[in-house]
Amino acid sequence: MTKLSVNINKIATLRNARGGNVPDLLKVATDIQKFGGQGITIHPRPDERHIRYQDARDLRSIVHTEFNIEGNPQHNFIDLVLECKPEQVTLVPDAIGAITSSAGWDTVKNQAYLTEMIQEFQRHGIRTSIFVDPVLDMIEGAKKTGTDRIELYTEAFAHQYALGNEKGIEPYIQSAVLANELGLGINAGHDLSLDNIQFFKQNIPGLLEVSIGHALIAEALYLGLDNVVNMYLQKLK
Repeated sequence: MTKLSVNINKIATLRNARGGNVPDLLKVATDIQKFGGQGITIHPRPDERHIRYQDARDLRSIVHTEFNIEGNPQHNFIDLVLECKPEQVTLVPDAIGAITSSAGWDTVKNQAYLTEMIQEFQRHGIRTSIFVDPVLDMIEGAKKTGTDRIELYTEAFAHQYALGNEKGIEPYIQSAVLANELGLGINAGHDLSLDNIQFFKQNIPGLLEVSIGHALIAEALYLGLDNVVNMYLQKLK
C-alpha cells in the first residue's frame, strides 16, 4: 500500500488568517494520525506565512508516524531540519515568495549542491527526497546525488487528467520505471486529489508515498477530515 502523508500547511494558513490558535495545528496533526494518516508533511517558507518554524519544533513530539519537512535547503531551513530530525526531508527549489511549488530541481545543474545537502542530512540519519519533474535526465541526475528517494512533481499529470487526457501519466510511468531500476524510492505530490489519486497509484510502479494537502483539506470542508483521510487510504491500497 502507498502511504499517505498529509500536508497541513493549509491548516496553518487558516489559523494565521485570524490569529490565535484556531484551528489548533497540533490537534489536527494528532487527529489525522488517529484517523489513519501515515505521515504529516509541512513546508515552512522563509516568511512563515503558513507553517512557522516553531510549529515544526512543536510537531516533532506530536508526530509518531512519519514527519516529512519540505523546503529549499537554505541556512535557516537546514538548521531547523537538523534540530527537529524528521524521518524525511524533501528538498524543493522554491523561489522566495512563491505561492506554491512550481518546478522540480535541475539535478544536473545543481548536482554538487544537492549532493552536499543530502550528505549533511543523511549524516544525521534523515532520509532524503528530491522534488523532480518527470524527466529521465533529472531522475538520473537525482541518483548521482545519493538521495534516497525522489518526489515526482505531479501538477502536469493532474492538469491533463482533469482535461480527460489519461496519457498525461506516461512520463511519470517512464520516470518511475527508471527510478526503480536505479534503486530510488518514489514519492509523489502536488495537485493529487480524490479524483485522480487512484488512477495515479495504479499506474506508477513502486509508489511508496504521496503527500497531499490543498485538495485533501478542501475536500474535508465538505466531507469531513476523518472521512477524507480514509477515502484516500482506500484508494491507495
